[in-house]
Amino acid sequence: MRLGYDLTIEQAQKLVMTPELIQAIQILQFNTQELEAYVDEQVLVNPILEIDPQLQEPETTQLERTKAGESEFDWAEHFKEREYDDISYKEWQYRQNQDTAEYSFEQFISTDVSLTENLMVQLQFVPLKKGERLAAKYIIEALDENGYLTQPLEEVGEQFRLTEGRMEEILAIIQGFDPIGVGARDLKECLKIQLRHQGNDDELMLQVVDDHLEDIANNRLSNIARALTITIREAQEISDVIRKLEPKPGRQFAGFTETRYVIPDVTVEKVDGDYVVLVNESSTPRLTLSPYYQKMLAESDKESNISQFLTGRLNSAVWLIRSIEQRKQTIFNVVSAVVKYQKDFFDYGPKYLKTLTLKQIADEVGIHESTVSRSINGKYMQSPRGIFEIKYFFTSGVNGSSGEGIASQSIKALIREIVDNEDPRAPKSDQAMVEILKEKGIDISRRTVAKYRDEMHVASSSKRKRY
Repeated sequence: MRLGYDLTIEQAQKLVMTPELIQAIQILQFNTQELEAYVDEQVLVNPILEIDPQLQEPETTQLERTKAGESEFDWAEHFKEREYDDISYKEWQYRQNQDTAEYSFEQFISTDVSLTENLMVQLQFVPLKKGERLAAKYIIEALDENGYLTQPLEEVGEQFRLTEGRMEEILAIIQGFDPIGVGARDLKECLKIQLRHQGNDDELMLQVVDDHLEDIANNRLSNIARALTITIREAQEISDVIRKLEPKPGRQFAGFTETRYVIPDVTVEKVDGDYVVLVNESSTPRLTLSPYYQKMLAESDKESNISQFLTGRLNSAVWLIRSIEQRKQTIFNVVSAVVKYQKDFFDYGPKYLKTLTLKQIADEVGIHESTVSRSINGKYMQSPRGIFEIKYFFTSGVNGSSGEGIASQSIKALIREIVDNEDPRAPKSDQAMVEILKEKGIDISRRTVAKYRDEMHVASSSKRKRY
């Protein structure tokens, strides 16, 4: 066996992910909020970049279209040829023009009131001693997001040296606050508080709350009628009253979760019978080059460290602007293809949504499936039928009798239509829905119907039945 060293030449193909390519992929995948945050970060680290306040296309964008194809570009010579005057060297100052002012969603967002704040305001009008008021505040702050008191009342009384009877009186005061039912210690107490407030706290109604909530949840009205010796019609009326009560009175107020606002990336409008796709320009950051640093580069020595630094920053700035423009064009192309394919949906509604895959759009646009996936990730469309996440239009389904794909959302819309139009005294079973859908040319199993029904939070036929 011979050991040694040899020099060989080998040719191979491989994909090299340059920093610029990685940046372009990231920018394509960003949603509007993420892109704005990323651009703000780049403006901080790159002194060449500035946010362009003008509505028209930045001059930098026009420049990168003509120069992006050149690997080496003499920025200093270019800026000298521009013949800047003294005015263009001044740093930009913000002056809001009332006619062209843009408005952000934050300008129209009202302050949400929390459950605790709402109850504290009402507590101010209740005459209580100092210790009792402190105990009431403690109870209010101890309520969970649904408005329930989960801490034992005895522990609160011991902490503030109040008797159990006085603590019950304080809790009863809070339970009379709006929303009615707040401060209850369990579901049954919450429902009883609301019934008493409505004047429906007769013995029969309270007995149903105590013993038959599970029967109401499962629509087992015959059990209630048999146990209370009443008719099924009377059991139905009692059930209807209880079902209208609010089991979580605190959920109507601002919770601890962050409210997220959707800014559509594209808008689809119907013009003369055709659907036109418009990219939301306000969601695309407009960047320009700093005149101050352009002047500095034009006047600096080409071999100096300053010139080399600014040249690198300029190249990065141009690549960023180019990537943002490419992102906008890719989103436009993808959404245009989606709208073209799903035209029946926009014309006639959810029942006409077709099955659609990433590969179909990728072949139509001439890009890779992963690019399509990144271009629709977390992005929204505003259309005449409402605001939808673009992913909504990419859905699986079944084949119709004529061979065309029928999306699962379309089948759900048909199921919803069947449920809305059925006789509540004889609701359609899953198997009956299968037969109805088969008449419409949709061959689907009972199990799939049950799956779609559960996803739509539609109860089974036995729970939908009314007497």
